[in-house]
Amino acid sequence: MSQTVDDLIVDFAHWLAPRPRPYAEVMEVWRTSCPRLTVWEDAVDRGLVDRRVGAEGRIEIALTDAGRILLEARSAH
Repeated sequence: MSQTVDDLIVDFAHWLAPRPRPYAEVMEVWRTSCPRLTVWEDAVDRGLVDRRVGAEGRIEIALTDAGRILLEARSAH
């Protein structure tokens, strides 16, 4: 995996860390049609984010424990 995508995944995790975000907002901000920038897909595949039902029955995206561990490991460097 390229360093660029890894760095963007960390940026994505930082963006999600304060609170879960509505799925629509995540897709608006982070989805891309570029096959080389698969930030959303890679974060899901790595188990760094999770979909869940939030307030008012809306789908939200939240950082998982694995995502928090990634952020802790990156901040230790």
